[in-house]
Amino acid sequence: MPEISSAEIAERAISIMNKRITNEIFLIVQNDRTLMKEYLRAVEREGLDTVNQTIGKKVRQKYQLTNSDRENNPTCTLIQSHQKFE
Repeated sequence: MPEISSAEIAERAISIMNKRITNEIFLIVQNDRTLMKEYLRAVEREGLDTVNQTIGKKVRQKYQLTNSDRENNPTCTLIQSHQKFE
């Protein structure tokens, strides 16, 4: 197995995280009692699709990510799918 540089290790790890980041953000919301209450209130006011799309867009903007494909089997139960990023 060829050796890879520390920079390549970092790039690969970041690439993996970029594909998971939306799911991870939703897991944070799901597992934080206060955030979950606010999330449910926002869903009542704005609708599920609007809230989830807004959260996804904010993640993309905050980390300046580029859309990749979709994840259709997230581990978070708040979403059925999410955008992956490069």
